[in-house]
Amino acid sequence: MADLILHAGDFVAASVLDELRRLGPVAAVYGNMDDPALRELLPKERVVEVEDIRLGIVHVPGPAAGREGRLVARFPGCTGVIYGHTHVPQVERHGDVWILNPGSPTERRRAHVHSMLVLEVTAGEIRPELVTLS
Repeated sequence: MADLILHAGDFVAASVLDELRRLGPVAAVYGNMDDPALRELLPKERVVEVEDIRLGIVHVPGPAAGREGRLVARFPGCTGVIYGHTHVPQVERHGDVWILNPGSPTERRRAHVHSMLVLEVTAGEIRPELVTLS
């Protein structure tokens, strides 16, 4: 059981969201591949508070050039920004802000591996761990 599942979109079908909710609470945004029911249910972007930190979540991060700076500006006051869409994992800091893309556990596309992120949040800090699945 997870304390909290953060999902940056592309469930594709509401049944996948329902299945994840059986594993723990879910905070999510919709992705470009999600069906209309998910688009009505979920926001395009959101900020989630976990303990003493704020995490921004969005699916489409925009063009690669300048992406990190735009994401930090889009989510002021956040300790981390989680995005999806590219399927390419990213775990790095831009100044004081973590820029995080978990990749994808199901469809790797341009990524070399299937992956996901585990975030440990304690004492106002994030410790991200990229977990490769294949």
